[in-house]
Amino acid sequence: QVQLVESGGGLVQAGGSLRRSCATSGRTFRIATMAWFRQAPGKESEFVAAIRWTGPNTYYADSVEGRFTVSRDNAKNTVYLQMNSLTSDDTAVYYCASKEAGVWSIVIITSPQRYDYWGQGTQVTVSS
Repeated sequence: QVQLVESGGGLVQAGGSLRRSCATSGRTFRIATMAWFRQAPGKESEFVAAIRWTGPNTYYADSVEGRFTVSRDNAKNTVYLQMNSLTSDDTAVYYCASKEAGVWSIVIITSPQRYDYWGQGTQVTVSS
């Protein structure tokens, strides 16, 4: 199994920045892709960003492209989500997720059903 522990998040004013962290442990050698999803009240889960565990691939939702950056530190087994220029539309509970094996396919990596393990989720609130 893989365990994911999230940190960061909280309350920030519009235009501000936050950084989320997702520390992994356990069978991390099986991880192929890490991703961030978010869910706002009354809305479905939304893909935010993904990064390949090894290799340069990243992918972003159109809604965060150019504002958010996903990165990883394999030595620390940690994935980060740097969120800049935040707006009230970014208010949601954010989750990190890991997926074992599989190809780097946009259809697959943006689907929450494809992920095997999930972090506990943390609220991010952007005040206007």
